Amino acid sequence: MFGNNLNSTLIQDLDRLENRLREIPLEPGVYFLRDQNGEILYIGKSKKLRSRVRSYFRPSQPLSPRIALMVRQVTEIEFIVTDTEAESLALEANLIKQHQPHFNTLLKDDKKYPYICITWSETYPRIFITRKRRINNQKDRYYGPYVDTRLLRYTLHLIKRTFPLRQRPQPLFKDRPCLNYDIGRCPGVCQKLISPQDYRETLQKVAMIFQGRTGELLEKLAAKMLAASENLDFEQAATIRDQIRGLQALNTDQKVSLPDDTVSRDAIALAKDEQHCCIQLFQVRSGRLVGRLGFFADSQSANEGEILQKVLEEHYLSVEGVEIPSEILLPCELPEGEVLAGWLREKKGRKVELTVPQRQSKADLLAMVEKNALYELEKTKRSADRDLQSLQDLAVILDLPALPHRIEGYDISHIQGSNAVASGVVFIDGVAANQHYRHYKIKNPEVKIGHSDDFASLAEVIRRRFRRYAENPDNIAESDDFPDLVMIDGGKGQLSAVVTVLGEMNLLEQVKVVSLAKQREEIFLPGESSPLETDKEQPGVQLLRRVRDEAHRFAVSFHRQQRMQKSRRSRLDEIPGLGFKRQKDLLAHFHSLDYIREASLEQLQQVTGIGEQLAKEIYNYFHPR
Repeated sequence: MFGNNLNSTLIQDLDRLENRLREIPLEPGVYFLRDQNGEILYIGKSKKLRSRVRSYFRPSQPLSPRIALMVRQVTEIEFIVTDTEAESLALEANLIKQHQPHFNTLLKDDKKYPYICITWSETYPRIFITRKRRINNQKDRYYGPYVDTRLLRYTLHLIKRTFPLRQRPQPLFKDRPCLNYDIGRCPGVCQKLISPQDYRETLQKVAMIFQGRTGELLEKLAAKMLAASENLDFEQAATIRDQIRGLQALNTDQKVSLPDDTVSRDAIALAKDEQHCCIQLFQVRSGRLVGRLGFFADSQSANEGEILQKVLEEHYLSVEGVEIPSEILLPCELPEGEVLAGWLREKKGRKVELTVPQRQSKADLLAMVEKNALYELEKTKRSADRDLQSLQDLAVILDLPALPHRIEGYDISHIQGSNAVASGVVFIDGVAANQHYRHYKIKNPEVKIGHSDDFASLAEVIRRRFRRYAENPDNIAESDDFPDLVMIDGGKGQLSAVVTVLGEMNLLEQVKVVSLAKQREEIFLPGESSPLETDKEQPGVQLLRRVRDEAHRFAVSFHRQQRMQKSRRSRLDEIPGLGFKRQKDLLAHFHSLDYIREASLEQLQQVTGIGEQLAKEIYNYFHPR
């Protein structure tokens, strides 16, 4: 760091700015831009650090509104010098992942496209489809995001029929494998009938499919089949033959017409307007389309080349060297293409060409990618237009001063008062934002088995949700999660209970709240005895129904989970000395009461915290003399 004078921004102190810029070397490296609180605003890289950083502060340099806003906040500059440009790219990527600066956000985390995940961090890895890419464990591997969800599910289905893989997340029986083992679809992972090393070898073959190395895998399997035949192991040879046929059935209609089908290449293109930017990346291996990936970006924060540069950097950062193609087709030159090419060459161990195609065949492939990006853009625009229409209609119905950016929905779930819980769901700009969902366990002692009180339960949840705003009203202006609209599932009674508690908290003027009754889809406003005159099929009402249905689904699923846990623990509560913590450990180890009942003394003592005496208590409870 260059100093501690953070009272003014650099553009307000031109002498200090010039001193900082002169101290930055003309060498490759990574730079940090910080604000007056010391927070990192932006992390970037350059082959000439001083020139790159100086470009932000030139009056003649055109900047996007987003970057101009960032520059006005910069009070300090730091840098790290690297030996090569490729090192600066890798260092930048790691630092961005670690610090996640606000102004580095270019690619949007859209749950529209799914990934394939292989959990290499586990002894027996799992393979599954997910729309959430977690970075908690660096050993786990994500492939994607894939645009064609239907094809992805079919591919995984066929893989599980071709290779013996675990088919169930939890074992069906305690002491024997299920039918999948008998018919050869599972190697008996639940009973450890296959070693972790052998099972991982099978998963490595599956991973090669998603790495675009199906041709290489087919060659290996063909060699193994021939060796098995020469050793007269015809059963093994037949098994491998079936695997080869299954792999050949994948992507049979995915041939791409290219004269040189020996070169692996990726082709990337984008389509954008003022609000949206959709990127498509086609993976072509041996003339065959093996993967079609999709990304979304902030169209206002960068130009076409900068967006494509960032997509390629983030994509290839997470892949292995063998997955990087020999050629990448681009619609335009990248701002730092040489740096990217050098980094890819180091990672792959061979030359990687970044090409803006001139030959007709490659240009046609790129045109096909761009056409698909344009199709995704049109689809995204239609969906956004529908959401906007719903928000506009809802604003008119409820006479809101502006479109409701954040809508929250609340519902209660229980069975005659038992296991009462509540849900809080969030819609951002008309789209469900499940990362903001919350569960609530009702704490009111009056709500118990045989006595339910939805009014009191809703009042409790709303009080807990808005408590910090009642304690300090200034939090409302500073908060980025204060709702523009709160929807309660229910009629006048539920709404009145919520209005009462908001009034007690002096928040009734700040929180816009409505309720939606189930029977006639009627909307009630505070203080009104009659519902609003609306059509249940109009866009605004449909949006409220989606919020209501999602709140109901989320509450019911949590209630079922709590009910199942309580039913399992109810019997364990009767065992002397078995507290809540050890009950959790027991259920985590055996997964069900049936397995605990069948466990021997030795097996019970394998659970953390279960000693010999407590194991006897548990065993004697399930096996009374």
